[in-house]
Amino acid sequence: MEKLTRRSFLGAAGAAALTLAACNGGGSTGGDDTTPDGDAEVATKVIMVTDTGGVNDQSFNELSWAGMQQLSTDLGWEVSYLESKQDADYMTNLDKAVDAGAQLIWGVGFAMGAAVNEAALANPDVQFAIIDSTNDNGAANLTGVTFKQEECSFAVGYVAARMTASGKVGFVGGIDSEIMQSFEQGYYAGIEYANKEQGLSVTYQGQWAESFGDAAKGKAIAQSQIADGCDVLYHAAGGTGTGMIEACAEAGVWAIGVDQDQSHLAPETVITSALKRVDQAIYQISQQLIGGSLTGGSNITLGAAEDAVGIAPTHDLLPDEIYQGALAVIDKIKAGEIVVPKNADELDTFKAGL
Repeated sequence: MEKLTRRSFLGAAGAAALTLAACNGGGSTGGDDTTPDGDAEVATKVIMVTDTGGVNDQSFNELSWAGMQQLSTDLGWEVSYLESKQDADYMTNLDKAVDAGAQLIWGVGFAMGAAVNEAALANPDVQFAIIDSTNDNGAANLTGVTFKQEECSFAVGYVAARMTASGKVGFVGGIDSEIMQSFEQGYYAGIEYANKEQGLSVTYQGQWAESFGDAAKGKAIAQSQIADGCDVLYHAAGGTGTGMIEACAEAGVWAIGVDQDQSHLAPETVITSALKRVDQAIYQISQQLIGGSLTGGSNITLGAAEDAVGIAPTHDLLPDEIYQGALAVIDKIKAGEIVVPKNADELDTFKAGL
């Protein structure tokens, strides 16, 4: 399995690029490159296909689009997106991207895995890449990019356990899957780690909304958990999670965001966010694929060791001791002192070893 080093992941973009603001703009940006003697040259064309959460989900898809837009701003590439309203749109949109002449096509989200694998086999002359899924069939033109989201979830679980006054914390998930389970189990493990370290007895409850685009469902689940006494809630649910944040703001309890820093959604409510630097994965891996330093046909995994996951720098609502404690936890994960579980069986083993 091919793995990016910290240096190759961060690259020349630097730390400032990691806080690039996600944009809500239209479906196409970019201009033509020129040759040294001034002759027009066709711009590199990259198209992104969203999952059903849509490009304005304030989370995963929006952050992916931010990485695409950075390619346009910095390199002059022609970038655009196609939104999927339902699962049946995945293959249709991938075919549209091929027909539009894209040199590289990104699929965003594990739900697109089968469609992207099929499209890559059918179009060997086009590069494909997918976030949160893998190259399952050995296609030489497909790059799978996955993240150790359990690691950033562990850090915010640690924060949740130390911030709760009621001793009860909650989780709102999107669509239940192996990928999404790693968010939940990492979060739960961070709570249990804090319980052991701090002598706490915080309890956990969680529920799946089975949607990434149903804010009303996210709000209803959150309201139920709040009614049960939860006073810190974390979501890994895309646009569904915005409903959770709204419910927390209305009830005056703490919320934890995901993927990007979501403190702007409710500055007096969101205490931190689990960062998953999808924007920089798209930005840097796209350049490597187009430039030829990465040829495709591989799977790449990014985690805390590559600075690809972590917690938001915004911590105005957190006591410094707790924020520093969370950073120390991340350092232990990087050093291999904490191995974060990503499924229920691994969680049981982890808890038994505390």
